[in-house]
Amino acid sequence: MSERDSDIEFDFFEEEPATTEAQSTRAARRGGRPPIRPPAGVTPLLRLVGLIGFAILVVVLLVFAVQSCRGSQKQDTYESYMQDVGEVGNQSEQIGRRLNTLLTDPAAKLTDIREQLSGLAQQQEQGVTQAEGIEAPGPLREVHPAVIQSLQLRVSGLQGLDRAFQQTAQIKNASTAGRALAAQARRLLASDIVWDDLFKEPSRSTLAEQGVRGVQVPDSNFLRNPDLATASFMASLWQRVRGASTGGRPCSPRGTGLVSVKALPAGTDLSPSTLNTVEASENLGFAVTIEDTGCSQEVRIPITLTIQKNPEPIVKTQTVAIINPGERQTVTFSRIGQVPFATRTSVKVEVEPVKNETRTSNNTAEYPVIFSLGT
Repeated sequence: MSERDSDIEFDFFEEEPATTEAQSTRAARRGGRPPIRPPAGVTPLLRLVGLIGFAILVVVLLVFAVQSCRGSQKQDTYESYMQDVGEVGNQSEQIGRRLNTLLTDPAAKLTDIREQLSGLAQQQEQGVTQAEGIEAPGPLREVHPAVIQSLQLRVSGLQGLDRAFQQTAQIKNASTAGRALAAQARRLLASDIVWDDLFKEPSRSTLAEQGVRGVQVPDSNFLRNPDLATASFMASLWQRVRGASTGGRPCSPRGTGLVSVKALPAGTDLSPSTLNTVEASENLGFAVTIEDTGCSQEVRIPITLTIQKNPEPIVKTQTVAIINPGERQTVTFSRIGQVPFATRTSVKVEVEPVKNETRTSNNTAEYPVIFSLGT
């Protein structure tokens, strides 16, 4: 055999690489299991499904973020608008309070009233201009004009009162003057109705429809005392300021009187001549009624209620803003505090005399009382 033949024979018997089947057979012989592999093409499919799921998640998160952002912007828009309107409404309320203070000033003269009315009207005109510059969100554009209309009525009412005081300065009939003044004051009362009915309530409904929560619709009450728009009140006011302006003698007699004192919440009338048993509960209070017994309108009348107690008495004070001749008004004292129990004490009520009041015996009363614990 040649050297070449020997080489060929050697190559023939050389071990061939093991096939997959042989490897599996060997693994089975050694007690192991062949590796499990996914069928061809499954792995790319799983990867594709995962990518699609991830993409869907990203889209959902983006949509949620956009909606959340839009909701936040919507909330901010409505809140900003209501804040702007609230600022205008609050400024107008302050003007209304100054008007009330002016008309209830015991020493007010006609010239003072006219001068201040003109200034208040100018301030309210600025409020109208400010309201016209406020941009309302789309759904509120139909109701925003009610804000402007309400403020314009207040300007008209203030200017009208100024003119009416001027026109009635030379007449002598109080009823005629009262009707003329009341006609202008009713514009102020109407402004409050316009604000409430045409702006406030529709705005609340719109916010609810738009799903806006936690945004308050501002209020604005200009004429807190509706009596200011009545002819009888204005007639008495005209008489009072006209007398102060001309320096003439005031009418006589003038004065107020204490009518009754009731213990609340039962509403029991207190008697100054017998011992009164009053149940002391969390709602304990007293209703004091007074009457204008004179011929003149009276303003800013302090009423003081005192309960004797050691070491210091309980003292409460209320004020009747305006009361006309023959009229009765009631003020309520609440949050009395800790009263003495099971011991005799007294409740004293004092109505401060008005200027030039001569009869003051009916301005004060003292009621013997014993407070009992509620059942």
